Amino acid sequence: MAGPNKILKDHYLFREGDPPDAMYVIKSGKFAVVKSKSNSEIILAEIGPGAMVGEMAFFDNKPRSASVKALKDSEVVVLPYKALHAQFASFPEWCKAIMRTVNDHLRNANQRLKQLETASTEDTEMFPAHTITKLMSILNFVGARYGKQSEEGLTVPGFTLRNYTIQIFQEPTHKMQKLMNALMDLKLMSIEDIGEGKQKIVIFKPDLMFAFVEWYNEWLFKKEEDRITIKEDELKILNGVVHFAKKLQKNNKGQVKINLTELQNESMKELGFLIKIDDLNGLIEKGIMTEKMMEEAGIFSLLQVEDIEKWCPYWGIIYSLKKVTRSS
Repeated sequence: MAGPNKILKDHYLFREGDPPDAMYVIKSGKFAVVKSKSNSEIILAEIGPGAMVGEMAFFDNKPRSASVKALKDSEVVVLPYKALHAQFASFPEWCKAIMRTVNDHLRNANQRLKQLETASTEDTEMFPAHTITKLMSILNFVGARYGKQSEEGLTVPGFTLRNYTIQIFQEPTHKMQKLMNALMDLKLMSIEDIGEGKQKIVIFKPDLMFAFVEWYNEWLFKKEEDRITIKEDELKILNGVVHFAKKLQKNNKGQVKINLTELQNESMKELGFLIKIDDLNGLIEKGIMTEKMMEEAGIFSLLQVEDIEKWCPYWGIIYSLKKVTRSS
C-alpha cells in the first residue's frame, strides 16, 4: 500500500464520469461528494477521516457517478484496483458472489438516497410552508425522543436525525441542514463539526420550536380572512414596538399603553433605526395595535404584548427560511 497522498483544498480526488482505477481511504481532512447541476454543484454528502470512497466501481468498473472534492487540505491512502483484484482473485467464489451482491444493493440504495438528497432542487422556494412544519417536526421529534438535556440545551443525535429525515420521512438531508443553519443564525441552536463527518447539534429553545410548529400549522389552516400576516418589513417595526412595550405595566386585560410619540423620539437611540408614527399604520389596520389615541402627553396605542411577543420569533423563522434558496 502506497503512502498518503496530499490533496489540496478545492482540488478533486476524482470527477464525475472519470474512469475508475482506485479506491481511497481518507486519512485526514474533509471531502464533499458532489454532483454537477447546470453551472453549479450539489453537495450529496461530506466525508472525513476513516471514510472510504470509490469502492463501488471495484466490482463493476462503471465511470465515477459523482465527483469528490477536498473542502480543506487533506490526505488519502490510495488503494489501486489492480493490486486489489489480484488479491480478490484468490477469494472463494461464494465469497465473491456475496460481495458483488452487497455492492449491487449498496449502489441501488445510494442511488435512491441521491434522488432524495437532490429532490425538489428545481423549486424556486426551498421551504414552502408545509415543508417547514414537516422538517421542524422531524427535528423536534428526534430531539424529544432521543435527545439529551443539559445546561447547554437539548443535544440531538445527528445520525438518528439523518435516518429519520431520509428513511422514514423521505426528505432530503441538504434541506434539513439548511433549515438548521437558518435556525443557528437565529440563535435557536448550534451545530459543531466534531470530526469523521459527525456533528454536535444542540437546540437552545426546544419549547419555542414546538410552539412554532403548532402555531404555524394552525395559521396555515385558517381561512384567509382570519389570518393575521406580518410582512417582513413590518416585523422589524413590530420587534421595536415590543422592545418598548415590555418596559410598561399591563392593564387588567394584559394590554400596555404605548406612547407613540416617545417611541418615535427614542427608537433611533435604543434600536439603531427610526420608527415613525406613520410606520405603525399597517399594524393598526391589522388590529395588532389599537387605533391611535390623541392625548395631552402624546399619541398612544394599546398592544396585547404577550401574544405579539410570541409571534415575533415565529415570523423571524419563516422569513429566515424564505431567504434560503437552492443556490445558497
